[in-house]
Amino acid sequence: MKVVLAIDSFKGCISSVEANSAAAEGIRAMCPDAEILQVPVSDGGEGFLDAFYAATSRQLNKELDEEHAQQAGGYQEKGGEAQIVEVTVRDPLMRHIMARYLLQEETAIIEMAQASGLTLLSEEERNPLIATTYGTGQIVADAVKRGAKHVIVGLGGSATSDAGIGMLRALIDTFAKQGSWDDIKELKDVRFTIATDVTNPLYGEKGAAYVFGRQKFGAEKHLSDKLRLLDERARKFAEVSARHFGFDRSTAEGAGAAGGLGYAFLEYLNAESISGVKLLLDTIRFRQIARDADLIITGEGSADRQTLMGKLPMGILKHAADTPVALLAGKVSHREELLQAGFRHVECINPPGLALAEAMLKEVAQRNISLTAGRLCHIR
Repeated sequence: MKVVLAIDSFKGCISSVEANSAAAEGIRAMCPDAEILQVPVSDGGEGFLDAFYAATSRQLNKELDEEHAQQAGGYQEKGGEAQIVEVTVRDPLMRHIMARYLLQEETAIIEMAQASGLTLLSEEERNPLIATTYGTGQIVADAVKRGAKHVIVGLGGSATSDAGIGMLRALIDTFAKQGSWDDIKELKDVRFTIATDVTNPLYGEKGAAYVFGRQKFGAEKHLSDKLRLLDERARKFAEVSARHFGFDRSTAEGAGAAGGLGYAFLEYLNAESISGVKLLLDTIRFRQIARDADLIITGEGSADRQTLMGKLPMGILKHAADTPVALLAGKVSHREELLQAGFRHVECINPPGLALAEAMLKEVAQRNISLTAGRLCHIR
């Protein structure tokens, strides 16, 4: 029996690598002879860097047989092995932190959450009215200075809603001798790609502030005025930018990703927007990896109707061909709709009555993932 594990991180609780490892432990306990392939995954948010590192290095290939290794080489086939680069940047509150990105020859893979992510802030510190993407711009600048000609940025898990103004300011501070965006020459020959499955526009009822802003504030109430301020700030920035460039990409798919950081890449850097899920799965050639599997297990923190709107488990399902796919989650809603979409099993890992605070403990999540995966393997 062959089982492929491709479980997303449970945000604020457990990483993709940890979730896969826990599931593998449960499967080995129930099915000792099972062949298990662990594939770290991410849709562009938290864990994007680690997922790509596994995809572009020999780490993943060590778990494949010779045939699959030839099929799943990803970027590794294009040249030298990928390396992790560490750089000191600013966090959302402009404090110095160490962030990482991936560099392979002239391609850089950046996870914006490394510098501008929500997990970098405590509950009390969360405030997208002041949080900045400046640190993400510093990572981009470092990659370009090291020779990157293609920069791929995973957008997700942001603490920010600054429409990418902080990121642009960091690039100006690094490259513009006269302090003007139009003076920058170093970015002219660099190709940018943003990886996101968010299709929202920059502003408006379905824009970055109103759809995603609430979760970026701390334990505050009465946020209507603050969300309106965020939205208006983004609108004005887009209007000024449109007058400057003569075009407006504020309504393009991906513009509302990561608090509008997607817009800054689209408008100012002519970036291409692609599905983060599709990018990763195509890179590792997931279809070929999973084609002879007996079961694929994927998962996320909360599975519901939003899962059907392009989130990572749906990407796994679409790439699974005829292989049965089981979906695990810490919380499950709309189970019948998920089953009708094509998942063979939809399972909540947590027993009824388990308090949220306890369920969010890493060791509890690992245990419950392990038990659920083992049971699925046994009853498949």
